[in-house]
Amino acid sequence: MRFLIKKTPDTFLKSVNDEISSILNRNFGNLYPEYGFSEDADKLMMPVEIKEKEDRFEIKAELPGVKKEDLDIDMDKSHITINAKKEEEREENSKTYKKSEFQYGEFSRTVYFSEEIDTENTKAKLEHGVLRIEAPKMKKENNNNKKLVVE
Repeated sequence: MRFLIKKTPDTFLKSVNDEISSILNRNFGNLYPEYGFSEDADKLMMPVEIKEKEDRFEIKAELPGVKKEDLDIDMDKSHITINAKKEEEREENSKTYKKSEFQYGEFSRTVYFSEEIDTENTKAKLEHGVLRIEAPKMKKENNNNKKLVVE
């Protein structure tokens, strides 16, 4: 005897997505983690939030446990690259871990902009594990308003 199970569109799509993710993870490992860090990766990822305002871009990056001196931020008029390093602080007295989910290593993220930014006035601040970058947009000169001389 066969059973029919009614599936709504949202549960159907979720079950298809779960099945595809399961197949990919079984065959290729965790190459594309859904969030944050993968178990075997040498390079770690940082979640970012990018907002575009009328006159600037605002970037927030989660960097828990990263110190200011372990940050290196490169930029030019079209992008910003955030490089960070999180090192493990060890004070072990022959203790062994049963499980540790803390992640250590180097990670990098590049954010590309749709408009040129003013690199001279871009500011960054690290507070409570969140890096905030404010990148003003380059001011465009208005060349549209010209006087026309009649000959």
